[in-house]
Amino acid sequence: MSSQDRKIFRRKTVRGPAKGNLPAVSGPVSGDAGLPATLPEPWERLRRVRIGGRDVRTDPAPLVSLFRDDPAARAFDLLRTRMKQALRANGWRRVAIASPTPGCGTTFTAVNLALSLARVPGTRTVLMDMNRRDPGVARMMDMRGLGDMKGFLRGETRTEDHIVRCCDGLALGLAEAPDRNAAETLHDPHCARALDEMILTLDPDVVLYDLPAILSCDDVAAFLPQVDALLLVADGTQTTAEQIRACEDILGDQVELLGVILNQARMS
Repeated sequence: MSSQDRKIFRRKTVRGPAKGNLPAVSGPVSGDAGLPATLPEPWERLRRVRIGGRDVRTDPAPLVSLFRDDPAARAFDLLRTRMKQALRANGWRRVAIASPTPGCGTTFTAVNLALSLARVPGTRTVLMDMNRRDPGVARMMDMRGLGDMKGFLRGETRTEDHIVRCCDGLALGLAEAPDRNAAETLHDPHCARALDEMILTLDPDVVLYDLPAILSCDDVAAFLPQVDALLLVADGTQTTAEQIRACEDILGDQVELLGVILNQARMS
């Protein structure tokens, strides 16, 4: 797939038959008369897993979906709605989530935004942990031993063998171990092909990529060709205006900046 074809592909809706309504298979498949007349689509065939069952009374999980009356939960729902409107208006679906420096709450934002999106009936969201230096999605969701991100990005592991589904509307691409060659992995053409194949296979409405800090390494710069837009997460206690401007300079005209999310804000 050429770079121009890939650009068109990322903005084109490729959804075929309605979810769960694939046409019947005419005749036997692979010579096995025992197979069903209709085959479930790839999304339905993903392995189902559960979000970890930690005791939130003694080990609070930063998942605002557990506390739906909390103002933070309503803030994520509002962010979800505004983002979906922007994506729909522009024909986008690949969104990177990054911060200027470490510790701003990028993974917290990515996980809770994905959970909020997953509550919209009839939609599909994929959350990919692309912070290859310090993966944190599995840790935040208390899920262990799932995902071979390194093999997946190298094209050695198939989409259906790597991606898992934790509810009807949310699938996860998890990573357990850091990658010493993170930037080189993201530069590798195999990475782009694997992510394109994942979208062709699963046909999600939104794909969220949890990325490392923009100013700490060149990983985000290497990954920008794979996304349509970026959400920048700033920390109200540490992020400076100069750091945000530096991020904007790096992004340039390569990707659209959807907005800046202010985390850890304090009332004056």
